[in-house]
Amino acid sequence: MNATEIHVARSDIRAIAAHQVPLSEPGDGEVLLAIEGFALTANNVTYAATGDVIGYWKFFPTDDAATGIVPVWGFARVVKSNNAHLAVGARLYGFFPMASHLTIRPEPRGARILVDASPHRKELPPVYNAYERVDDGTPQDDALKSIFFPLLVTSYLLFDFLQDNDWFRAKQIIIGSASSKTGLGLCKYLVEARPDGPRVVGLTSASNKGFVEGLGACDQVVAYGDAAREIDLVPSVYVDMAGNAAVRSALHHHLGGNMVHSAAVGTSHWDKFEPTGELPGARPRFFFAPAQIEKRRSEWGSGVIEQKLDQAWRRVAADSGDWMQIELSTGLERAVAVYSAIADGQISPDRGHYIQL
Repeated sequence: MNATEIHVARSDIRAIAAHQVPLSEPGDGEVLLAIEGFALTANNVTYAATGDVIGYWKFFPTDDAATGIVPVWGFARVVKSNNAHLAVGARLYGFFPMASHLTIRPEPRGARILVDASPHRKELPPVYNAYERVDDGTPQDDALKSIFFPLLVTSYLLFDFLQDNDWFRAKQIIIGSASSKTGLGLCKYLVEARPDGPRVVGLTSASNKGFVEGLGACDQVVAYGDAAREIDLVPSVYVDMAGNAAVRSALHHHLGGNMVHSAAVGTSHWDKFEPTGELPGARPRFFFAPAQIEKRRSEWGSGVIEQKLDQAWRRVAADSGDWMQIELSTGLERAVAVYSAIADGQISPDRGHYIQL
């Protein structure tokens, strides 16, 4: 019996194709999972674009060092088990390969959480190795969690990081790629901080400006090409969801010393991502969400940050039906097409994609 894996060329993340690989029996302590469904968003393109830099290719390695498997968030069910902690039929939510199957070595961490203790994952960030026991859900419910949970976790952790640093004493927070779901989530959490938080400026493409304005989560919405003319010269934080080097450079040069913090988060404009050298103002720094989770766990104790994150993503997802339509597709062949469209920037921000297998 074979499994299907979607391989992406590490040197060209647009080069994507399905591959058949032998499906091995689970060894002692292992379980075989059949993946039931997963979301595809710009977040997955970021995983591919930063696969070597951050190490996303290490989670689900292939036999060919020139290719990798893009991680996705979704659901899977145990179909074979040699592990006392996880029986056949159990259902999990978590971090999976864009594939039909995955073998893990689960170890319990409390009543509902298991961690993959496979040797190659032990040195990888713990947040990606944790799997949650879940009940059966409707396709719509599965899609909402798969689409929103990983994105809005990042949004909330960014919000928490900025608040934790007293907003870096900024008067405005500028969010690049404000039409992305991670960007929109951050806008909404910042609005919740009123009246104490800074002004919220959404930066987006001219074609998406009306969409972002319609959500009412920003004090000001600015098209990329108008940034130098419309963004005030006051102490500012830039949260870069897009990774567009030209936009980043232009904004730093416009604000100069008023750029008090510059956070690099995503690469939705991955094809325009490149080093920009020295820039005026604060040096851009990569924001790594798992580091903020570990910081809060050490400060607040076990379970507190997880509870806050769960409440936060549900608040935004509950209202998403007003501005987002979920599109359900079936089969890994469809996953290839949707991923390619996202990588080419052809997906509208008012769509959420979920692939059922």
